[in-house]
Amino acid sequence: MASNMTLNVRVSGALGDFVAANVGDAGAYENVSEYVRDLIRRDKERVEREAFERLKAELGVAFAAPDTTYTALTANQLIARNRNRRSA
Repeated sequence: MASNMTLNVRVSGALGDFVAANVGDAGAYENVSEYVRDLIRRDKERVEREAFERLKAELGVAFAAPDTTYTALTANQLIARNRNRRSA
């Protein structure tokens, strides 16, 4: 993936007005690039947070299962099981 990327985006109408209100002397951002970078960072954080929440939910279900649902495995049994799952 490129370390630097240039984007050209056309924004008009209500979206353009919204961006203009958030950039410059009246807005929270000095320029549109700064605004877009912040939006991308926030979206990245949202995606990572959602992935973490899904993982927490899955682990919560796993740890809530009764001990009787678990089966002891040797390292070799676990490796073999995982190989079988990948080839399936």
